[in-house]
Amino acid sequence: MAQSDYYSNSKASAIVLAISCLIVAASAGSFYDEMDLTFGGERAKILNGGQDLSLSLDQYSGSGFQSKNEYLFGRFDMQLKLVSGNSAGTVTTFYLSSQGAGHDEIDFEFLGNSTGNPYTIHTNVYSQGKGDKEQQFHLWFDPTTAFHTYTIVWNAQRIIFLIDNIPVRVFSNHEAAGVPFPKSQPMRVYASLWNADDWATQGGRVKTDWTKAPFTASYRKFNANANKVSPNSKSTSAENENQAWSTQGLDAAGRNRIRWVQNKHMIYNYCNDYSRFPNGLPVECTRSRFL
Repeated sequence: MAQSDYYSNSKASAIVLAISCLIVAASAGSFYDEMDLTFGGERAKILNGGQDLSLSLDQYSGSGFQSKNEYLFGRFDMQLKLVSGNSAGTVTTFYLSSQGAGHDEIDFEFLGNSTGNPYTIHTNVYSQGKGDKEQQFHLWFDPTTAFHTYTIVWNAQRIIFLIDNIPVRVFSNHEAAGVPFPKSQPMRVYASLWNADDWATQGGRVKTDWTKAPFTASYRKFNANANKVSPNSKSTSAENENQAWSTQGLDAAGRNRIRWVQNKHMIYNYCNDYSRFPNGLPVECTRSRFL
């Protein structure tokens, strides 16, 4: 073999090896690696080599998936594109939850609406089986035309809900005042698309139009920068060394952004619902709104 041919072949081999490494790197963290499809049969589909996942709903069933791993604190990012057109009655979700009695849960739920009307973003926090801490928002963009990033930051001090890295809600740890806070039960990541036309759209007044089925929502770019819990113990291991989330709060810019969201886009806050709490608002409602 001529020396020039040798170097040419070596260069080609190096390029092939580099491409192979890129493919391996690109496939890391795919939905195949991270998630189990849990219900709905063929209505839940992993696509594009594991990079995308779609959930569908028809009159017979919805669909869903859950993470293979359990986590105790972390930052969880997911990109979603919600059901387009007439999505009334449908609920698309991205949330964390533990299992069993007295479970903990941190919710993003996306309540569909009739064509031309806005989605409702429903958030809630459960600790030791008790929720009733709802805040709801309308978005400042159409969540059906492109992917947007929805994030849950969960640490021992607070839970932060973010949309495209803009904070929309903070639920702080007020255990010292007797308010339960989710901090000891490992949680999995869950997502689903299901029918809830008995309550989801305008209190159940607008029903699902099954002539528009199947309804489809799309997920991609899941990332858990989090403490992964060992399946055989309660020990945890960091997914990576960048754990800024473990002490994350809101800086001045974050406080300005969350004020804008809550002033302009919040449509329900349990802390303002005096008729629901005639004997006084929950303790945490009297504390600082965000830290």
